[in-house]
Amino acid sequence: MDSALRVTSGYDSLDQILDGLRIGDNVVWEVDSIDDYRYFIGPYVDHALKENRRVIYMRFGEHEPLLGASPHIRVCSIDPRQGFEHFATRIHEILRDEGTGAFYVFDCLSELLSAWTTDHMVGNFFWVTCPYLFELDTVAYFALIRHSHSFETLDRIRQTTQVLVDVYQADGHFYVHPRKVWQRHSPTMFLPHRKHGDRFIPITNSWEATKLLRTHGRREGYGTRYLDHWHQLFLEAERLDREQAEPREQLTMIRHICRHMIGRDERVLALAERYFSLSDLINIRSRIIGTGFIGGKAVGMLLANHILSKELSFTWRDALEPHDSFYVGSNVYYSYIVHNGWWKLFMEQKTTDGYFSAAETLRECMMQGVFPESIREGFRRMLEYFGQYPIIVRSSSLLEDGFGNAFAGKYDSFFRTNQGTPEERLEMFEDAVRRIFASAMSEEALAYRLQRGLDQSDEQMALLVQRVSGSYHERYYFPELAGVGVSYNSFVWDRDMEPTAGMLRLVLGLGTRAVDRVDGDYPCIVALDAPMKRPVKGVEDVRKFSQRDVDVLNVEENALQTVSTLRLSGALPEMPWSLYGVRDTETSSLIRSRTRQKEDVWLLTFERFLSQTDFCAMMQNALKTLENAYDYPVDIEFTASVDTQQTIRLCVVQCRPLQTKGIQTLGQLPTDLDDEQVIFRNEGNFMGGNVAHQLSWIIWVEPDEYARLGHADKFEVARLIGRLNKRIADRQDNKTMLLGPGRWGTSTPSLGVPIAFNEINNMTIVGEVAFESGGMMPELSYGSHFFQDLVESEIFYLALYPERRDCQFNRQRLLNFHNVFEGLMPASSRFKKVVKVLQVEDAGLYVRSDVVSQQLVCYSENGDYAELPV
Repeated sequence: MDSALRVTSGYDSLDQILDGLRIGDNVVWEVDSIDDYRYFIGPYVDHALKENRRVIYMRFGEHEPLLGASPHIRVCSIDPRQGFEHFATRIHEILRDEGTGAFYVFDCLSELLSAWTTDHMVGNFFWVTCPYLFELDTVAYFALIRHSHSFETLDRIRQTTQVLVDVYQADGHFYVHPRKVWQRHSPTMFLPHRKHGDRFIPITNSWEATKLLRTHGRREGYGTRYLDHWHQLFLEAERLDREQAEPREQLTMIRHICRHMIGRDERVLALAERYFSLSDLINIRSRIIGTGFIGGKAVGMLLANHILSKELSFTWRDALEPHDSFYVGSNVYYSYIVHNGWWKLFMEQKTTDGYFSAAETLRECMMQGVFPESIREGFRRMLEYFGQYPIIVRSSSLLEDGFGNAFAGKYDSFFRTNQGTPEERLEMFEDAVRRIFASAMSEEALAYRLQRGLDQSDEQMALLVQRVSGSYHERYYFPELAGVGVSYNSFVWDRDMEPTAGMLRLVLGLGTRAVDRVDGDYPCIVALDAPMKRPVKGVEDVRKFSQRDVDVLNVEENALQTVSTLRLSGALPEMPWSLYGVRDTETSSLIRSRTRQKEDVWLLTFERFLSQTDFCAMMQNALKTLENAYDYPVDIEFTASVDTQQTIRLCVVQCRPLQTKGIQTLGQLPTDLDDEQVIFRNEGNFMGGNVAHQLSWIIWVEPDEYARLGHADKFEVARLIGRLNKRIADRQDNKTMLLGPGRWGTSTPSLGVPIAFNEINNMTIVGEVAFESGGMMPELSYGSHFFQDLVESEIFYLALYPERRDCQFNRQRLLNFHNVFEGLMPASSRFKKVVKVLQVEDAGLYVRSDVVSQQLVCYSENGDYAELPV
């Protein structure tokens, strides 16, 4: 053999047994103690240094260091408690930077169990690290403590490593027993070898071999199953719970489990320790597929239900619909990547150059992957439990729904009607899981993480699987009511309203129309201290700004469908339509005159429901109870059902901290402005607290010109604004106000500009301007995912209705500012009549608001600004 490929272990006798080590070898020592592992490290490192090899020591264990301090040895300290992803990524980066030919010593891999709880992830780590070391022509030493790992993990390590050596003591002697030596063989290589002086002698007679191996076999526990550390932890938790251990002992276990199953945010952990008992955590574990965290969305839902059930001022136990959710542990996400061989691509995505480009490739791969069979079996058992009830598969990442990071709408969730054969239902479920995993690599999600400094954070994707709350209505399945509730209403539209009273976005059917801005459709906005006051006025506005369509699950067609309220009321006349709406007699008469058919047309105002039931009081109690527990405003998603006695059952399906902008005092708004100074003045219709922003830029989309554009060009305008967002907008030094017709973020260009949030995330102010003749109207959708993004990013929102008496908008004065669009974007000059980029930094232009008086004004301190220089 080429001598350049052969290296020494530092022990001549061991080299003879193994036929030496080879460049590329990963050597795993299974030992009883760290001292046994240390025995083999010293000579290996000493010889490597004599041969001028680079020696790197990966230090991550809590045991004593394996190597003493030396200027010739690079020590890389990594904290595994920061998570598998962080740890494996950091190791990968070190290996990449060191390049080929280095020699490595790793702390004992069994030490990772205390950080990760499950040794399945230890197997994953070795599975992705060992091949990379082999590619780099290295030699690396690892160790495992005997009896610490499951057979599955040991088998994966055995399959992956080049050399596996069992080290043990028996009958007062020290033994080495090679279990695997890749591409090497001798007649006695795989026999146990007893240490005599400096030599290891093979046990060659059957009598000694039988005696030794029987003794060692009993110590090994052959015939018994090694349990994963995760299972051992919960067996101990069950014992403590069963034996009613001392409260202090139970609390220690609760804290330990929470840090491996609930999360890492100290505020969330404090809530979990306060509201979850040891029995609660054991019950949660019984419904986890795989191992790891259950994610922020699942934790928020569970916390909300436990907080409310413990509230004494209201009998929530009777009013709450119990949940029976399942969870796919976050480690399944990593195992999916590792199992399908995408780890190198995942590491490439972690680099600056590959952050978006590699993510696109990885996202496509993740749509096609296969799951480990053990995970698929968990999926099958869960689906058997749910039977054919519809389910929803929801993202529940580690960072999601936490304090400061809602990730609202960034990751996907999917309804599954759950009909068909078991095999068909499994395939539909796995398709949903693949799509949600892939959504972690979407451009919008990655841009959100990058903007918030989370691009290198350990973001593990768990899943929350819930039975859809609702009931069968012939071929349809849906909840009668659903919506979003916020404990702090930043979008009060009447000066008599109290923001702390909270607000709802209420819909009939599935809650999708409450959490998303749906083109041409509007939820019912309910201020909980004034539920009968609406932000719209008059019958025409009520008709225009009401819910027209209902999202339902069609169990016959196995699909999520949108059905008009007209069609649904005709198909389901037994529903209490008069409780939820009022008859639109004018539209009914119009239909009768045209079709000669009598149709009941309902406007979903929910007036009787809100005024004749205790629903508003119930929701206000729920929101305030949760807000007090969190010591922070909250945002919930819910469903509700009403029986014939008008008894309400509430199901809280999500709860998270709500990002709000406080009502800080900024002084009085100016009262002595003349018309020449005012760009716009408005009463209400804004969100973002009291502000006083001095602007540098205004980006204005001309409504008439935009309306004339073709479908494709309207999308191009959105991309153009996205480029301006990156080029000029800066919320610190170049405050920019974006104004345009209709809805920002719509998917229908005829209703507004179809922009993504990451294309406006640097704006200071985003304004929607009503262009009634063109059919483009704002939607005051506080509580939706889009508005959650605005609030979280501290972007001030406003809506202007120039044709209303309470709104003053001087469009021509706005256009007096110098337009520098062509100078900034010469390649897009064909849009110069559509998009105006107005430079206003020398105009003393301010936008100021006052929440208490509900006044908003944009004005120039300089008065005459028509001739300002470019």
